[in-house]
Amino acid sequence: MSTPIVDSHVHLFPASHLPTLAWYRPGNPIGAQHSVDEYRNASSSVSTDASANDPKYLRGFIFVEVDRISSVAEHDPPGWTHALDEVSLLARIARGEPIPGEGHQPAHQSLCLGIVTWAPVPGGPEVLSAYMDKVKQRTKTEAVWRRVCGVRYLTQNRPAGTMLAPAFVDGLRWLGTKGLVFELGVNARLGGLGQLREAVEMMQRAYSGVAKDSKEAVTIIINHLSKPNLRLPPQSVPNHPDYLEWKDLTEQMAHAHPRTYMKLSGALTELPPLDAESEIDIPALVERLRPWTDAVFDAFGAERVMFGSDWPVCNTGGSGDVAWNRWRHIVEGILERRGLPEEQKKGIWGGVAVEAYGIQL
Repeated sequence: MSTPIVDSHVHLFPASHLPTLAWYRPGNPIGAQHSVDEYRNASSSVSTDASANDPKYLRGFIFVEVDRISSVAEHDPPGWTHALDEVSLLARIARGEPIPGEGHQPAHQSLCLGIVTWAPVPGGPEVLSAYMDKVKQRTKTEAVWRRVCGVRYLTQNRPAGTMLAPAFVDGLRWLGTKGLVFELGVNARLGGLGQLREAVEMMQRAYSGVAKDSKEAVTIIINHLSKPNLRLPPQSVPNHPDYLEWKDLTEQMAHAHPRTYMKLSGALTELPPLDAESEIDIPALVERLRPWTDAVFDAFGAERVMFGSDWPVCNTGGSGDVAWNRWRHIVEGILERRGLPEEQKKGIWGGVAVEAYGIQL
């Protein structure tokens, strides 16, 4: 039986939306249309047909917000307009109702398994509630609203202390009561390990007094291994202070609550750039990543680690259009090197994401 892949981290945007993206500048390597058509071209090495008798097939993806130009307060320019327009785009994908030029087809609607929207988490429960009411309106149908499974407020480029503000922590607790995941985006390499220290303290506050088996505990899914410094010389990693602290903080995040998860994603942009035109040494890359991936599996267990491509951001590691398939092969090597049984491998490829996001296949 084929293993279904649930790609837990995909970004999508048509060319017409580029001016609304906070990171967009002319010449940006991914500053062009990246919609479902382009995503399927990048991931075409796997079928979407479960009956194709291939070892794996792409069941679908979780869309994660693309960092639109937005403000926490609705009426402070630019407000929520761009983020809500992104919700409308995803709703059209999920309903199979494309607008010409958006880059998706009616047949793609079954691939959109979950939607993680931007949300003004620092505004606290009242602001979050008002925003999510507008998200529900934009989805238009109950079937699409049910695919909204979480939110992200990207903290990797925010001032220190953002995650520790009482309203932010209260916002996380509110998300838990609504069954919405919080997607945690931090960057240990570019933003410093202080971001991870702050994330650990944020989790401690969010989970304080919350029972381990509470159904209202917020699920926190950490993006991209927390973007560690994978450019350290491999021979120095085991005893390097940056690695040792990242490992300790990773363990603390894993132990904060059973509802914390880690994405096996994002490494291609943190490694030294690869050449898209040359063959790559998969076993060598698996070995280079081993101290980091072993630490993640040791801390979280295979039951709380999930596959994600981070497409199209993964393309910026030098691999271009071949990045998605390269990362898939690297992950296959990581799981083999770890010696995981087939059932745990299947979980990492899809089952863990289904459980964490509470989505239906």
